[in-house]
Amino acid sequence: MPKVVLYTTQVCSFCLSAKRFFEQKKWPYEEIDLTDNVSLREKLNAEYHWRTVPMIFINDEFIGGFRDLIEKDSKGELPE
Repeated sequence: MPKVVLYTTQVCSFCLSAKRFFEQKKWPYEEIDLTDNVSLREKLNAEYHWRTVPMIFINDEFIGGFRDLIEKDSKGELPE
């Protein structure tokens, strides 16, 4: 089973869609809410040059946001 970590905020529709995606696949995920954690969000933005949520990591690899997730899934590029 892949290790999935989602960085999210409470008011993000793409975050909800990403969580539904993983729930449908029956992949457990760790959710880290950035809503009130400005310092961690800024650190992640600087490290990965990514300003939006969700930030999705699979097996410790940053894959991008929800649209990137769907694209990788459609191309068969996600782990089994």
